[in-house]
Amino acid sequence: MSRKHSFKLTLSNNVTEKEGINYLIEKQTGFFKIDKLMKKELLDRVNIPYSFLQSFDVVFIPKLKGIFFEKDYIETHLDEILFVELKTTKKYLPENPKGFFFGATENEFNFGKLLGDRFRFCFVCLNELSPSYAMLTVEELEEIIRNRRIQYQINL
Repeated sequence: MSRKHSFKLTLSNNVTEKEGINYLIEKQTGFFKIDKLMKKELLDRVNIPYSFLQSFDVVFIPKLKGIFFEKDYIETHLDEILFVELKTTKKYLPENPKGFFFGATENEFNFGKLLGDRFRFCFVCLNELSPSYAMLTVEELEEIIRNRRIQYQINL
């Protein structure tokens, strides 16, 4: 039974993440949805291995607005591109990210440490009473974490 519940939870989380991406792209400036090939191209440009491919969901270029990330943006804006890992909720959070509960992988934290100021965790609140987002570097996030626990994900 837990497998069925876990599967439904994963599907729900995936839908919420997509809604978060759409919120950022439609309502905000500079967020871009990118595909796997574009992610590989970006990682190549910053000389980081593909093992970090799942450690970011979108990119952010403060000066631009659009839905599709074009390949020539890499060359033109490489120094401005921020790699962004989304954490999305529908919970009422009037002081986003305060009160956010989320899961994160060691890989996401390691990727953020490698990139420094070029990486952000983005906390998206989709609650109709408090729609918002907050972006934090790993260092900024570490300063406000109240509790942390390790959870093992095991495949047999």
